[in-house]
Amino acid sequence: MKKIKLIQIGIIVLSFIIPIFLYSKLPEHMASHWDMNWKVNWYMPKFWWIFIMPIISMTIYLLLTYLPKIDPMKENIKTFGTYYDTFITVFLWFFLYISLIVLSWNLWYKFDMNLMIIPSISVLFYFVWELLINSKRNWFIGIRTPWTLSNDIVWEKTNKLWWKIFKIIALIFLLAIFTWINIFYVIVVPILASVIFLLVYSYLEYKKINKN
Repeated sequence: MKKIKLIQIGIIVLSFIIPIFLYSKLPEHMASHWDMNWKVNWYMPKFWWIFIMPIISMTIYLLLTYLPKIDPMKENIKTFGTYYDTFITVFLWFFLYISLIVLSWNLWYKFDMNLMIIPSISVLFYFVWELLINSKRNWFIGIRTPWTLSNDIVWEKTNKLWWKIFKIIALIFLLAIFTWINIFYVIVVPILASVIFLLVYSYLEYKKINKN
């Protein structure tokens, strides 16, 4: 087994072990969800919470690992496999990190979630950029529209543009730490706007190529 696969499995195992180890110290009902202004709006019995994050992490790992194997263009995925494996590893670390800060919030210190989560999202986005800019046409990874999937040039141009947009969105995330902007406008609006823009962009690029 590849070393990176062992690391990924190790992260998942840790995500189970740490909350189980801290189980007796956790409150019976744990803060488990925050609203757009990072105020707690949902509590959950600790027995259920300690398993939810690890199970989600393990499920995502299995999907990310095995879905590319049934991709009709799986040979293309192999060409950027190193970047893909790195992304999976970082994604699992991200989930473990989120689990740890929720545990910390419930156990010790009621810190500002903005300060803890937004920088980690920006780090995650960096590795998404790396993945996008090196990806080749496939059905599971990257910006997949009817037009990117139909043409290698449209795929490459659209994903490189998404890579540039991601950098701007990540910067907005970081700046949000120092503002009182509602988190909905910081995260959801830029992503939705960019998705719509890229959908139109890929269509126009495809039409341009097919006119020549």
